[in-house]
Amino acid sequence: MQFVITSMPVGGAETLLVNLLRRMDRNVVCPEVICLKEPGPLGEAIADEFPVHSHLIGGKYDVCVLSRLVRLMRRRQSDVVITVGAGDKMFWGRLAAFLAGVPVIASALHSTGWPDGVGRLNRTLTPLTDAFIAVAQSHGEFLHRFEGFPQDKVHVIRNGVDCERFKPNEVHRREVREELKLDPDAQLVGIVAALRSEKNHSLLVRAAARLRDRHPQLHWLIVGDGPERDGIERLAEELQVADRIHLLGTRHDTPRLLSALDVFTLCSLNEASPVSILEALACEVPVVASDVGSVGETVIDDRTGRLFASEDLDAMSQAIEQLLGDPASRRRMGQAGRDLVLRTGSLESMVAGYQNLATSLYDQACPQQSAVAKQTPVSIR
Repeated sequence: MQFVITSMPVGGAETLLVNLLRRMDRNVVCPEVICLKEPGPLGEAIADEFPVHSHLIGGKYDVCVLSRLVRLMRRRQSDVVITVGAGDKMFWGRLAAFLAGVPVIASALHSTGWPDGVGRLNRTLTPLTDAFIAVAQSHGEFLHRFEGFPQDKVHVIRNGVDCERFKPNEVHRREVREELKLDPDAQLVGIVAALRSEKNHSLLVRAAARLRDRHPQLHWLIVGDGPERDGIERLAEELQVADRIHLLGTRHDTPRLLSALDVFTLCSLNEASPVSILEALACEVPVVASDVGSVGETVIDDRTGRLFASEDLDAMSQAIEQLLGDPASRRRMGQAGRDLVLRTGSLESMVAGYQNLATSLYDQACPQQSAVAKQTPVSIR
């Protein structure tokens, strides 16, 4: 089973893929990764565990990527190819799989895409695709209605997180405040997201300025890195909240940081079902998030957190302030959030979803080989 992706920097979709790969049953599937560009930090980190193929494309107009992918898929005798995300990997990965004679071709999509979704060129390959994987029910409906994918080809496999890694921990609350040289009673609001424009960190900075004077013990953690870092720092200086905002960059102790928070927030302009929200909820941290994509399926208003209309600074600030002043509601929502993730967003359920879909589609595409494999078990490649 080959997953085709552009690269593997530290990000939500990429981390999700790593967790999926590591939990897959090797008696069922043999997972591999194809990075069109460089492997990135996460690709390098898993290279000792799985085959990671990289540097397949030389640039935006390098059409030779197609022949390289076809040769690779034929050489590896691929049974299943799953492209991860939209863009070039969705197009070249599926077209190459078709030309290489791969029995099962699927696309996993983790966003509603904007401004024009997956794009017209990618839609032309819909007849070649056996399955489109959505991360939430409303996301699946979007893929059918907006992208025009056949309903019977859309399958919902919810994102999942490791609830043993992500869980509440009072010791972490104290340790993180000590690390940042903050008062033990300081309140922390945080976000985990790549510093890209669609994550809309500027709204968080403006909320910090709005609440600064009324909450002298309030600090904000921004976990992640990216091209918007300089702009975020400039805005924080301009609004005189640089001393309250801690840009921590890429971190590998996310469970520790999340369990130290009083409130988690996400103010994205576009999302499907963000992994960071599931991770925060698993740590029993209530979430204040923009009501975009399928966020409302996990951030249930007044049950696991608060929703606000995208770009609504007043509503975001008010929701955060209300939760900061109501410890009982924070505890209630945090516990409800973890219960929800345990029921619907565990890593185990996501892994089972991918494996079951792959084997089901392979059985349909190759009934004879599948029958032989059941007598003499062979992992799907």
